[in-house]
Amino acid sequence: MATNNVKAQHPGKLLRLPMLAALLLTSAISAAGETHYYNVNVDYALSRLTVEARYNHPVDSITARSRNAGKFLLDVRGCDEDTNIRIRNRRMMLPDDGIRCLKYTIDLERAAKEYRGARNLASENIVVSPSLWMWRPALINDTEIRVQFQLPEGVQVSVPWKSLNGDNTRYAIVDSPESASAPAVFGKFDYREITVPGSTLRVTMLSGKSAMDHAAVANWIRATATDVSLAYGRFPNPSPQVVVVPVSGARGGTVAFGRVVRDGGETVELLIDPEGDTAEFFTDWTATHEFSHMLLPYLDSRYHWISEGFSQYYQNILLTRSGAYDAQTMWQKLYSGFERGRKSHPELSPNDATDRSVRSSRMKVYWSGAALALMADVTLRERSNGKETLDDVLDRLQLCCLPSSETWSGPEFFTKLDTLVSEPLFMPLYRRYADTAGFPDTSDIYARLGLTIADGTVRIRRNAELESIREAMTVTHSPTARWRDRLAADD
Repeated sequence: MATNNVKAQHPGKLLRLPMLAALLLTSAISAAGETHYYNVNVDYALSRLTVEARYNHPVDSITARSRNAGKFLLDVRGCDEDTNIRIRNRRMMLPDDGIRCLKYTIDLERAAKEYRGARNLASENIVVSPSLWMWRPALINDTEIRVQFQLPEGVQVSVPWKSLNGDNTRYAIVDSPESASAPAVFGKFDYREITVPGSTLRVTMLSGKSAMDHAAVANWIRATATDVSLAYGRFPNPSPQVVVVPVSGARGGTVAFGRVVRDGGETVELLIDPEGDTAEFFTDWTATHEFSHMLLPYLDSRYHWISEGFSQYYQNILLTRSGAYDAQTMWQKLYSGFERGRKSHPELSPNDATDRSVRSSRMKVYWSGAALALMADVTLRERSNGKETLDDVLDRLQLCCLPSSETWSGPEFFTKLDTLVSEPLFMPLYRRYADTAGFPDTSDIYARLGLTIADGTVRIRRNAELESIREAMTVTHSPTARWRDRLAADD
C-alpha cells in the first residue's frame, strides 16, 4: 500500500528509471578502455621517486599492492595543492567526489632496502618493486596506465610492463594475475634485447660486488629461451622481462634460484653466483624450467602442482631436444622424480598437497603434474598415430589465450585444453588423479615405451610397443636445436 502511494506521488521516478539505467550503462561503457597517465621522475642519486598521476575521470579509490607502501611516502597531495590526503594501511583516503590528479614522492633509497638481494648489489643499481611505489586505481574493464619515466643521464629503468613503440622510458600497465611482486630496476646496468624464435627478451643484468661475465650470461639466456621455443617453434611470450641478480656464496652451483612473476607483465628473475663456473650455465635446468612456466597461464596456488609439474616435464623434454641431455638421462630424471613424488605424503592427493607446507610436500607438488603431462603426451601421440602431441595443444593454447591476465583454476585450464583436442583427455585425467590420494601410476606407460627399471636405474630397450613414440618425443627438426653446443663453444 505504501509502495502504491509512492508511485502515485512521484510518477516521474518511474519514468526516469529507464533513463537512469541508460546513464549507468553509458558510464560503464565509458569506463571500458580508459587510460590513466603517470609521469615518474627519478633523481640521479636514486634516493627519490616523484610521481604525477592524471586520471581519465575522477577516481575514488587509489591503493598500493604492498601493505608496507605507506611508510615510504614522503609527501602526497592533489595537484591543486588544497586536497588533503591521508593514508590508511595501503589505501589513500580521497575526497568523496574523487580526484583527477595526484602528486606523491617516494623515499626510493629506503624502499630499495626491502629487496631481498639488496646487499649483493652495487650502489649504481637498485631494485624497488612497483608494489611499493605505484599507487593506482584498479585496472578493470580494459583500463590501462601509461607511464613515462623521466630519468637523469646515465640512469636506466627496467620494468615488466609492455614497452610502447620500443621506447624504454614509456610503458603500458594492464591487468595481470599479480602472482607476486615484480622487480623494477633503476640505475646503471647491462641491458640487452635478446632475440629468440617468436620473442625479444628484455634482459637486465645487475651489477654486484663481483664482476659478472655478461657475455656468458647472455649466451645462457639465449640458449635456454631457445630450448623453450623447441616446444612448438616459438617462445610463448613475445617480450618478457628477464632480470639477472648476482648473489654471493650461492649454494647448489652457479645458478642459485629462479622464479616467474606475473605482475603487470611476465618476468623471469634469475639469481646467479658471478664467481661460479660459467660452464655450469649450460648444464643447469633452472632457467629452462622457469621459461617453461610461460607455456601455461598462471594457475591459482591450489593448482601449482599442475604448473610446476608441466614445467618439470618440459624442462627435461626440451633439454633433451636441445642436446643438453641424452635420452637415457631424461628418462632417468623423470623416473627418479616420479619416485620422489610417489614417496612424498602418499596419504595426500595432489590438490591436498598444495595446502601443506611447500617443504613437506614439495616432491608431490612438483612431480604429480609431470606424470599427468607424460600421460597426456603419450596418449595424444598414440591415438593420433603421432599426428597430435602435447606440444600441439600448448601451441593452440598460446595462440588463443596467452599471455593471460587471468588467474586460472586447474579445472578451467584442463577444460580449455580439452576444447583444443578432438576428444576429451585432460579433464578425465584431472578427475581421476587430482583428488585421489597417492601418485599417478606411470609404470604401464614406462613399460610400453620400452623403459625397464633395474635397481632404480632406467634402461632403454629396443622393439618396444611405443618405441616410435618414445623416439619422437625427444627429436626436433627445428634449425634452432643444438644452440647450447654452439653458444657454449663461443663462450
